[in-house]
Amino acid sequence: MAAPQARRVAGVCTGAFLLAEAGLLDGRRATTHWEAAPHLARRFPKVRVEPDRIFVRAGKIWTSAGVTAGIDLALAMIGDDLGEAIARRTAQQLVVYHRRPGGQSQFSALIEIDRQDGRFAKLLGWMRLHLNEPLTVEQLADEAAMSPRHFSRAFTAETGITPAKAVERLRVEAARERVESSSDPIEHIGDAVGFIDAERMRRAFVRAFGQPPQALRRAARGEDAMRH
Repeated sequence: MAAPQARRVAGVCTGAFLLAEAGLLDGRRATTHWEAAPHLARRFPKVRVEPDRIFVRAGKIWTSAGVTAGIDLALAMIGDDLGEAIARRTAQQLVVYHRRPGGQSQFSALIEIDRQDGRFAKLLGWMRLHLNEPLTVEQLADEAAMSPRHFSRAFTAETGITPAKAVERLRVEAARERVESSSDPIEHIGDAVGFIDAERMRRAFVRAFGQPPQALRRAARGEDAMRH
């Protein structure tokens, strides 16, 4: 098997089953397409299946939710090797949004909007680049070239969530990736993605993931310790 010598091993979509069959996912977190996730968990009980993730990085083993999520995974690898500026430029060349973080839900606000007619897709991409700004309804409406009242109603009608909830979800998804993959102070991560204070970020994490950011970081580090 070449996996032990490989710098990275990745499974896209149901490719996670091949990695699990080879024993590479035993004791590790992994994801796959949401429809296949229950089957993966039943067939390979040693795998810690996370069915609501875009992609998962468990040491040198990477898995993604689906084929298009494989693009996010590849951009994350580029960012890891060459920096976020190159990853962003690659996304532009591919005519896709700069990568969604791995912690983002397969059923996130961004994906739900993209499943529609794309009316607010451009706005969502802009929001992801400006998470450290206030992102008030007035600011978002101005970016969408709509009145605040009309924008709020149209956005909620199309996505099923309010603009404020969408902003919180995008922030918490961006923060989770950094919480799990970096050693940056939690407060600094919160500032970078636009949370006013650490307590507000903690409450948002509990609502979205059922755990505060510190617990998610401990879990990720615990897994790293087991690998070494």
